[in-house]
Amino acid sequence: MITTILTTIAIVGGMAGFLALLLVVAEMFFANYGEVIIDINGKRKLKVKGGSSLLSTLNENKIYLASACGGRGSCGFCKCKVRSGGGPLLPTEKPFLSPDEIKDNVRLSCQVKVKEDIAIIIPEEIFNVRQFAGVVSKIEDHTYDIKELTIQLTQPTEINFKAGQYVQLQSPRYGKIKQKVSRAYSISSSPDHTDYIQLIIRRVPDGICTTWVHDFLKEGDEVSFTGPFGDFFIQDTRADMLFVAGGSGKAPIKAMLEYLDARNSTRRMGYFFGARSRKDLYLDDLFATWEKSMRNFAYYPVLSQPTEQCEWDGRCGYVMPYFDEFIQDVNNTEAYLCGSPGMIAAVVKYLVSKGIPKEKIYFDSFA
Repeated sequence: MITTILTTIAIVGGMAGFLALLLVVAEMFFANYGEVIIDINGKRKLKVKGGSSLLSTLNENKIYLASACGGRGSCGFCKCKVRSGGGPLLPTEKPFLSPDEIKDNVRLSCQVKVKEDIAIIIPEEIFNVRQFAGVVSKIEDHTYDIKELTIQLTQPTEINFKAGQYVQLQSPRYGKIKQKVSRAYSISSSPDHTDYIQLIIRRVPDGICTTWVHDFLKEGDEVSFTGPFGDFFIQDTRADMLFVAGGSGKAPIKAMLEYLDARNSTRRMGYFFGARSRKDLYLDDLFATWEKSMRNFAYYPVLSQPTEQCEWDGRCGYVMPYFDEFIQDVNNTEAYLCGSPGMIAAVVKYLVSKGIPKEKIYFDSFA
């Protein structure tokens, strides 16, 4: 009986191994797409080896589309228009595309496999995105789960970006993690500083990149990132500015306010920072300094779960009911939001109900 079972296991194992070998051979001989052409905006043509995703193929040719999830098809950032040659729209793409985008042949580049000549359209500013190398010159703990990195650029030595934009930081292989991954983080320093950037990174349980940052990364380590990305930045108007963010969402707001402070801005500004308890507050002294240097700026920290031990006598609950302390004219107010999709949706709904035009609400949403 035991001999029969062992024989059966051996036969099944041998068949599985043979099938795996056949798949490898098939990939080598039948899935060899040879060289194909990627036509970009009708102006530039790349001759590439077929078989990989459009996202990774463009990356290999130093054209970097945004991708917060590293090409796993879970963020929906790596969109581009595919005029021809992209194959059918996949079920994995549909949840991230609006009906208008589907009609306009917008695709997720990480889900499009380059099998034949393909024509795409991407924003011209993508060609300004570059890969950077740097050295971590400082790591600062802001809270028990938030660190801020200062990265001194080494190659190239300067970066130009707008306050509010983000980069994609690449984590190396470490510990039991055998693959490199890229994750998106907003730049928390002002664009006035072109020789370094700062990133505020909150620990995500079991997050590959945040675990590396919090448990493995050391001052003096070399790192790499691509960027800048994003269309979340200050509008060139004189409207009042309502900022809303919590946790690591403070990063782009910090960059914006530092930029505005350096220009002695007189715009009315109010920043509502939502946190659970007092231990989640950070950089309060910096924002208090800006309240003094920018006479029309006010900082509103709000705790949703203050404890008796923290002796908190400030604002409690959700941030939204306190917006009335700042808003004077809904038609002359712009909102800048950074946070989770749920937080963004709730705040947008509230602001619209108060009469602020939706087109004047700008946000950077992250999962």
